[in-house]
Amino acid sequence: MATDAPMTAAGHPIALRPTRSAASASRTALGALLLRDLVVLRKHLVEFITRTLVQPFLLCFVFLYVFPKIGQGVGGGHGPAAESAFATVLVPGVVGISIMFQGIQAVATQLAQEFGFTREIEDRVQAPCPIWLVAAAKVLSGAVQGVLSAAIVLPIAAVVHAPGVEAHLSIHWWVVLVVVPLSCIAMSSLGLVLGTTFEPRNIGLMFGFVVLPITFLGGTYYQWTRLASVTLGGFPWLQTLVLVNPLVYVTEGMRAGFTDASHMHLYVIVPVLVAFCAGFMALGLRNFRRRVLS
Repeated sequence: MATDAPMTAAGHPIALRPTRSAASASRTALGALLLRDLVVLRKHLVEFITRTLVQPFLLCFVFLYVFPKIGQGVGGGHGPAAESAFATVLVPGVVGISIMFQGIQAVATQLAQEFGFTREIEDRVQAPCPIWLVAAAKVLSGAVQGVLSAAIVLPIAAVVHAPGVEAHLSIHWWVVLVVVPLSCIAMSSLGLVLGTTFEPRNIGLMFGFVVLPITFLGGTYYQWTRLASVTLGGFPWLQTLVLVNPLVYVTEGMRAGFTDASHMHLYVIVPVLVAFCAGFMALGLRNFRRRVLS
């Protein structure tokens, strides 16, 4: 019987391995890229934990331990009740800011190095997958690190306070399971935008003109709902202005998930976080492709 299968020199047919589809090859490459980042993270675990804890620990130590000890009021009042109320507001804010900094550190700073002197990005884009998938792997890796940072920071921030000061936490699991992953993806996507927009030599400029305003106007130290009292001619201008800040929705989402304090409505937080994820990813992928192909 005639056959089109290739034959060996002895006349025996050669068994052919089935050809993998492009989707299968892309999934394998994505898994390999993520695994590589997780292996690197495991090798630098002490550095990761130290980097994650330093800023949240100092914030809680100064505001929730030092200030009450020296008799300096925080949160607009004096006494254990006012200090505990401020702690309840600050702890989820600290978790939110940790997620943001982790996304920027894990994605933006790493991309600046890989596009800069290490040129490691050239090896990554040679993987058998579309260019956009390499950037998506970066975002997913940063999001995983963001979840880990939230899990590390929350218990630490909740216990670093002076005697008599207590953060009243109440975990709402369904909110946590929705808002925390969305926040991590949004902040990692923001890291992708920043890392592909700023040149390596301008990273300091990025922190000074982008990250710092986002941090101080992101609701870390106060609730968005309380900004209604900052008005100009009766108009709550600051409460309206900060709505363009993605960190506001992250910190408010953390308060919704970890406390019973007043916060922005969840039917606003969740759709806006999804919109930020989509918008930052679209812009970041476009910038990433342009940087790689230039």
